[in-house]
Amino acid sequence: MKDNVRSSVIVNLIRTLCLTILSFISFPYVCSALGSSFMGTYTWLNTFVYYFLIIAKSGIPNVAIRECSKVQNDKQLLSRKVQEFFIIQAVLTILSFGLMCAFVFSVPELLEFKNLIFILSINFVIGVFSFEWVFIALEKHYFISFRSISTTALTSILIISLIKYPTFNDMTLYCVLTISSTILTVIINVIAVRKYITFKYVGPYDFKEHFKPITVVFVISLMLTIYNSTDSFILGFLDKSKTAVANYSVGIKSIEIIITLITSLDSVFIPRATKYYKLENKVFFNNLTKYGFNICLFIAIPAIATMSILSTQISTIISGGGEGYSDAPLILIILCSMSLTFSLSDMIYEQVLIPMKKEKYYLYTLAMGAILNIGGSISLGLIFKDHPAIGVAIATILTDAILLINMIFLTKEYVHSAIFNKNTLKIIIAGIAVAICSYFETLLFASLSAVLQIVLVVIIGAFVYLSLLLLMKEDLVCSFKKKKTAANE
Repeated sequence: MKDNVRSSVIVNLIRTLCLTILSFISFPYVCSALGSSFMGTYTWLNTFVYYFLIIAKSGIPNVAIRECSKVQNDKQLLSRKVQEFFIIQAVLTILSFGLMCAFVFSVPELLEFKNLIFILSINFVIGVFSFEWVFIALEKHYFISFRSISTTALTSILIISLIKYPTFNDMTLYCVLTISSTILTVIINVIAVRKYITFKYVGPYDFKEHFKPITVVFVISLMLTIYNSTDSFILGFLDKSKTAVANYSVGIKSIEIIITLITSLDSVFIPRATKYYKLENKVFFNNLTKYGFNICLFIAIPAIATMSILSTQISTIISGGGEGYSDAPLILIILCSMSLTFSLSDMIYEQVLIPMKKEKYYLYTLAMGAILNIGGSISLGLIFKDHPAIGVAIATILTDAILLINMIFLTKEYVHSAIFNKNTLKIIIAGIAVAICSYFETLLFASLSAVLQIVLVVIIGAFVYLSLLLLMKEDLVCSFKKKKTAANE
């Protein structure tokens, strides 16, 4: 079981790392080319559109993955499930687009950018045809990885080749190019999915059984979006120039990459956790939970240590060295622990609550978090009126910590021992050592460029981290050592 899961984990991590590298190539270039004002405007508009993307999806992918994974070996039952979820999502997408139009034509500040908003909305309008959740349910990780890397690479090349100046036209072109990856994904997925399902009618459909879980997960998704994206949206109103939004997006970019790296593993763990819980195999279910949290801590702890020390260098690279991003390093330091707190909360929801059909616990937690985050972001954004992005960052990290504590308390029967154990202590000790080493390395390499500083600090830090974990016999590192030894024998 573990070897099979490990291979899927490795494939997903490779995919996410490749996408991360591509992002690090294109995003800094765009920040520099468009400038903080145009980049902030794009981020603000994209945040607005994202709300309606969530309404269009309505949490369907998570429920669909769970339900489709149960019938993955029966083509007819699988086809019926896929058709049911597709019809539901298509109807909700139409309603979501109509609701978005109502907002755009009602709010003058949004109406000014209606053309850009409609371009960005193509993401969720055609996204209904992507069927990505089918491939996740079927655990087609190699296909997903190859396709994602290929489409993102092509998009990145186009962005770097065509975006040149801080003008409205170039910002419009950037909006067009960002959705091209979704268009390519839809075309490829529609062609490939026919191998596993049929689009012919295989009814009768039973929509009623899906309404309750979809409703719960939809509200969760909406609350999660409000919780995650409202900070940027609020900043857009607090700062008319939108430079605060750009600073915030640069500051949080590397954190989002780490979070994406960790949460990408959900596509591996959700189908497996669902199977084990359905079979009432508590030993495998608990081991899978512990394994997932082990990976999360293994990645997040050294990332926090390194990002907090290298915040200035990282922000300089992500912003492309452009002007107007002076608050980004401090924002990165404030928010870097989100790579652990947010990731753990998400894993508890995806790997524990969804398989158990207890999503309502996450819903209540997010509702509380959304209220705290909105209130805190507005209050601290106004208090730090000269640097509103810093105030919003403080409100966000405080809320995130409160939510994680609540999530652990609600699921302590399943997650307490998986998080609070000797192995976690070993990772924390090694992480502290990485932070100390990184600090002195930045002093030693101060005369070098930001890129070289980051490369050297990360390489040396990785060596120190893995060496200490090996000496302390940390579970994850030792598991790979045992596998290698067994293979040699």
